[in-house]
Amino acid sequence: MPELLTKLAFEGTVDLLLASPDRDTGLEKHEVSEARFLFIGMAGDCHGGLTRKSDSRMLKQYKRNTEVRNSRQVSILSVEELAEVAGVMGIPVVKPDWVGANVVTRGIPDLTLLPPSTRLQFPSGAMIVVDAENHPCRYPADIITRHHPEQKKGFVSAAMHKRGIVGWIEAEGVIRKGDWITIWIPPQRIYSHA
Repeated sequence: MPELLTKLAFEGTVDLLLASPDRDTGLEKHEVSEARFLFIGMAGDCHGGLTRKSDSRMLKQYKRNTEVRNSRQVSILSVEELAEVAGVMGIPVVKPDWVGANVVTRGIPDLTLLPPSTRLQFPSGAMIVVDAENHPCRYPADIITRHHPEQKKGFVSAAMHKRGIVGWIEAEGVIRKGDWITIWIPPQRIYSHA
């Protein structure tokens, strides 16, 4: 697959990096200026690991807590989409640390719509493979409500197709705030039998 990827004509940048070692407070993360991205995920973040327990997103395929490959090692959001979500909600800001972000980008249009198998490459050689869209859920919604009980529209509906993407580490390396992001996109096609 990698040899079939096409490099997009534009690049994004890393606006912010966030991590939390504690799964109980894993959505409210703290800022770091750089982080090592390993095959097991982002060093110092609670969502790393080669495997994870299946959850409510996988109930049609597995019983809850079945050990599965961790394709959700990293959560990636964009400054632009977070601003759009805040606008729809009628609040000044949706902070990335409220919604579980690890990498916050700037300059990648419609980040959430990047297709699975897209590669995000960083100057150190680190490469993140996009697994899927990260659908909005109630956990960040609860955090946002604590900060903004006056919101006009709830997070789950406001953030649909704007919550970013999740992915896994294909090549290790350090990612720094301000790094350029080169985007490699797979061939586009529609599976007509779905």
